[in-house]
Amino acid sequence: MQLQFLGSGDAFGSGGRFHTCFHITGGTANFLLDCGASSIVAMKRWKIDRNAIDTIVVTHFHGDHFGGIPFFILDAALVAKRKRPLAIVGPPGLAARYAAAMDVAFPSFPHAPPQFPLSLTEVEIGRPSTVGPLVVTGFPVVHADAAGPCLGYRIEVEGRVLSYSGDTEWTESLVDIGRNADMFICECYTYEREVRSHTSFAALQRNLPRVAAKRVVLTHMSDDMLAHVDALQVEAASDGMVLDF
Repeated sequence: MQLQFLGSGDAFGSGGRFHTCFHITGGTANFLLDCGASSIVAMKRWKIDRNAIDTIVVTHFHGDHFGGIPFFILDAALVAKRKRPLAIVGPPGLAARYAAAMDVAFPSFPHAPPQFPLSLTEVEIGRPSTVGPLVVTGFPVVHADAAGPCLGYRIEVEGRVLSYSGDTEWTESLVDIGRNADMFICECYTYEREVRSHTSFAALQRNLPRVAAKRVVLTHMSDDMLAHVDALQVEAASDGMVLDF
């Protein structure tokens, strides 16, 4: 399996980074984890074949994680000339949030473009959902109630386990999300300072031995966190980075 960080930034573009968007490919799998507002630009910068992407898995409905969906749909219909089906997977409420986002971003554009089949799957929190080659399990995390339910994910794909915290302050759910995963992508917004809705490196570092993931990569870093990134003993994402797992 291969993972490329198309966007590893926060909502404010700290460090000049794109909004959150991860591209994962394997023998049969080709999907995105989150699709922030700037993601279509990132995909074109790194020459991603958008038509090969089968699934977009969304953690919550903030614009830096979900705001790129309307641009992806518009591009798929009018530029990429997509024909193959696309599945969008997300928390309960996905269908209504998708419709609202499309109406705001591109009024009058059809929610389901006739050029390709589109499906919306709302996961049942705590229970696996099978979407193509992916088995997706969503776990509740602690972020912003108005943008949720906010989820972290544990995704089983081609014999690997990929875990992702989504946006959250430290919560015990992260132990279940990341436990023994082949790859655990975890947001790490600040270095030591504790803030609501996000995780600090200090809190994460205390708990990583309990998570026991095989590989941990930090993302969604503020300027405060980026100032310390060269001294870390944990991998940190950057835009365009490619990792095998």
